[in-house]
Amino acid sequence: MKTKDQILEFIGKQKVAFIASVDEDGFPNIKAMLMPRKIEENLFYFTTNTSSLRVSQYQQNEKASIYFFNKGRFRYEGVMLIGTMEVLEDSQTKQDIWRTGDTMFYKKGVTDPDYCVLRFTAIKGRYYCDLKTESFQL
Repeated sequence: MKTKDQILEFIGKQKVAFIASVDEDGFPNIKAMLMPRKIEENLFYFTTNTSSLRVSQYQQNEKASIYFFNKGRFRYEGVMLIGTMEVLEDSQTKQDIWRTGDTMFYKKGVTDPDYCVLRFTAIKGRYYCDLKTESFQL
């Protein structure tokens, strides 16, 4: 059984995250994203465009999932987390997550109305490696 620290260490080494939302018809929608900007215990912070489809879906239904994986030469390892996603638009959170170079995506800077932060709160998850899976609570 992996510990929470081992799972977070694995997540921290990945380059891509997949986030899932639920659309208006109840179907899952998955999108590849850059890794979370910040991870604190079971909270994961992503940046995105306020005008994105994903944001409107999370505003309608906060149920979410995120997935991280590493495909090595002889080994596949993955972690799925289930929880809720909040859309944060307060200036303090946006400043905390902002990085130099973000103006490439958000032309008006940290106050750009098309810049927001997604905060995922993990409740539980599943870890997969070497044909074995295990569920865990956070």
